[in-house]
Amino acid sequence: MRILFVGDEAVFPVDLVELVSAMGIDWEVERCADADAAMNRIASAALDVVLVAPTLSDLPPAMLLGQLRALRPETSRIAVVDGGQTPPARIIGLAHRFLPTPLAPELLLEAIGSLEELRELLDNPELRRRIGRVEQLPSPPQLYLRLMSALENDDNASATQIATLVAGDPAIAAKVLQLCNSAYFSNGRTITDLRSAVTRLGIATLRDLVLASEVFSLPAAAGVDRAALQQRSLLAARLAKRMLPESSADLGATAALLADIGLLLPGVRDERQPLAEGDDRPGHAEAGAYLLGLWGLPMPIIEAVAFHRMPSRSSTRSFWVTGAVHTAMALAAGEEPDEAYLTRTGVIGRLPEWRELAESLTAPAVAG
Repeated sequence: MRILFVGDEAVFPVDLVELVSAMGIDWEVERCADADAAMNRIASAALDVVLVAPTLSDLPPAMLLGQLRALRPETSRIAVVDGGQTPPARIIGLAHRFLPTPLAPELLLEAIGSLEELRELLDNPELRRRIGRVEQLPSPPQLYLRLMSALENDDNASATQIATLVAGDPAIAAKVLQLCNSAYFSNGRTITDLRSAVTRLGIATLRDLVLASEVFSLPAAAGVDRAALQQRSLLAARLAKRMLPESSADLGATAALLADIGLLLPGVRDERQPLAEGDDRPGHAEAGAYLLGLWGLPMPIIEAVAFHRMPSRSSTRSFWVTGAVHTAMALAAGEEPDEAYLTRTGVIGRLPEWRELAESLTAPAVAG
């Protein structure tokens, strides 16, 4: 991994850069104080990860990130932003991930390490180049990530605290309430406020509804039926959650919710459609998984999204998150799951039960 820090020592202290250099056996680490030196370095050889400070002495960070995207689209771009502030609008869509100052060593190492894992999982340079060239790359779902951070820092966060956080984004809050009252989640009683939504649905379900609200608000590629995509994803999320033990149920639900996110990206192929001769576009499953990896989501989710169309390619040989997402997505789309895979992983006997569950969840949704 070739890693470049761009910015002064106030943002990237010498001891922090040295720590990163010492942590990865194959990590080659450099630092450039300004954008001009960074561009010379970027032009001379390929890089895997570039981290850019909130301010540079000679060029706006957005301009450097834009030049990096044009010259080295395969490079993962991380923007460092001041404190816990929302990323500036001018760099949203240019950076793949955002880290707050002051940089916490463990957060920085996790971010770089996860990108290394992503490259090992999806060893596809052409995929990285194509996704890297997307001019309006979807940005990480900021409210969802803030919600995750709040829950990680306070295991006992109250319904009021969670509702207050979601209410900070009125547009997303409105979409969350709309989904809460959809046929998939409503039990006949209208939910009119976020605190009631948290109390009735639970924090895990509300978190996924926030994620769905943010993701399905992204601009969609031409020809994509966003409403159908959202409906299928919500159904699959509920199915996957029921297929897994409690310890991994939330992972499965989130992965199923995001399984088809690649369809929102331009220049990808819908793998549900027959492969046309000469079509070399990346499939939507791997493209979506790569985007989620750039966002920093957990590796089990990334792997499940990458291989949900072909679960036998997964490194996990047991029926776990990937298997649940594959089966849930197939049933939600009215397709047949891979019965040979389900037989090999020892769960084929549960398929009739899962079919009935899908039908029972679909019936009220259709009626509604």
